[in-house]
Amino acid sequence: MAADPDCLFCRIVSGELPATRVDEDERTIAFMDINPATRGHVLVVPREHSADLTEIGEEDLAAVARMGQRIALRQKDRLGADGINLLNSCGQAAWQTVFHFHLHVIPRYGGDPLRLPWEPAPGDRDEIAAAARELEGA
Repeated sequence: MAADPDCLFCRIVSGELPATRVDEDERTIAFMDINPATRGHVLVVPREHSADLTEIGEEDLAAVARMGQRIALRQKDRLGADGINLLNSCGQAAWQTVFHFHLHVIPRYGGDPLRLPWEPAPGDRDEIAAAARELEGA
């Protein structure tokens, strides 16, 4: 299994560093975020090191998504979450601070202080169409 000895999450996966684990399987580990956005905020990481979304293998990505769903269901059932945010940051410009792919599973509660980092507003239709053309296909 690929690991990076300087990676905080690889060190958690190996057991070298402690974490409050809530679930794990052959491909993933889910543990409590020590800087939680809300009560019950969990991180899901693949056991194998991948720096970000552009590097993670398809099987590990699918396994992380499955574990994220499992945790989200528990957050709703056991913590009474009203909703769930899934968040992944890919790259420093997107607020990634630990360069081991991870999925934040953040329970949401009515009246919690979290807000979107942007103001939803209609976009320029021509620019939307131009970006779509650049993204089409393989």
